[in-house]
Amino acid sequence: MDNLIAIEGVKRTIFGRGAVNTIGEECSLLKAKSALFVIDKGLFNTKVFFKIKESLDSTGIETHIYPEITPEPSPELADRGAEIARQKGVDCILAVGGGSTLDVGKAIGVLATNTGKAEDYIGLDLVKNPGLPTIMVPTTAGTGSEVTFTAVFTMRERKKKGGINSRYLYPTVAVLDPELTIGLPPDVTAYTGMDALTHAIESYTSLKANFLSEIISFKAIELIVKNIIDAFRNGDDIHTREEMLKGSYMAGLGLAMAGVGAVHALAYPLGAFFDIPHGIANSVMLPYVVRYNLKSSEEKFSKIAGAMGINNSVERLPEYIFNLIKELRLPCTLNELEVPREDIDKMAEAAILVERPIKNNPRPVDIDSIKRIYEDAFEGM
Repeated sequence: MDNLIAIEGVKRTIFGRGAVNTIGEECSLLKAKSALFVIDKGLFNTKVFFKIKESLDSTGIETHIYPEITPEPSPELADRGAEIARQKGVDCILAVGGGSTLDVGKAIGVLATNTGKAEDYIGLDLVKNPGLPTIMVPTTAGTGSEVTFTAVFTMRERKKKGGINSRYLYPTVAVLDPELTIGLPPDVTAYTGMDALTHAIESYTSLKANFLSEIISFKAIELIVKNIIDAFRNGDDIHTREEMLKGSYMAGLGLAMAGVGAVHALAYPLGAFFDIPHGIANSVMLPYVVRYNLKSSEEKFSKIAGAMGINNSVERLPEYIFNLIKELRLPCTLNELEVPREDIDKMAEAAILVERPIKNNPRPVDIDSIKRIYEDAFEGM
């Protein structure tokens, strides 16, 4: 039974320039008469908001706005949204924004039809009943949340991060419009792009990788590496934005099928203890975990090196990634993020508890190896 592969995912994807104009029609196809419109605070009352609202209005969808979503969301944001969804009796959830907003939207969808609060469902397969239909509209090329079964939350008072992981969180519809990512600030382009690259590399080298996920994850690596610098330098290049959105989407598909590894496990404490955004936390840890993992899956890492133009020199891959991060003007070490070095033990103890990514890592990881990787991340390359 261990060799069986189950493939699940988003039911329907609309991709392309102008795809955002189909949102009202997609709601109608779901037989929805009303929707909870979950949106980033920063996008509320912008052109993106009004364009989507116009699409909803054109098909007669009654819209209730929930514009309170902030980065690295707390579970209470999902709880409040679910209460509104129940009170208004909405038929579907529409989430528009970055990964945090999409995660909250997915969680609201299941909370609206299940008892309890978001924090009650943090773990694996704890959600009992299917949720409301959800439509996910990413405005960054990064998290891939529009196709995954996870919603991640930060419990700041307890200095902890965790995710609701359930097949009932797979979105019903993903609408990917590269025009929504035009003009994304360079720093956001950089760290969301590196988040997607992390998903692609970790799912490709995952112990749970399979014949399909490997093809998808590797193509995501190629797309992101080829386009991330140009997207960073020129936010108005629609072709580059389109290719990055494809890469992010495919990285999300690979993640959903094969999972992630130690980069994510070591990144979680950075967010929980120091409120470092998830994309930046993944980015800063990536080269050091890749260096640790090299010998465990040398053939796959050699192919990744080839995709990055480092043929016949897999040992240079961690340094290449490090220099890519530097070129994107992102933090390359934990020192740059002002993480206290004396907290290594505390971080390692938290990271080892992120059980699924730890078990999924291509090279066995224990508390001592985690401490060494964190030490490396202070030193740099």
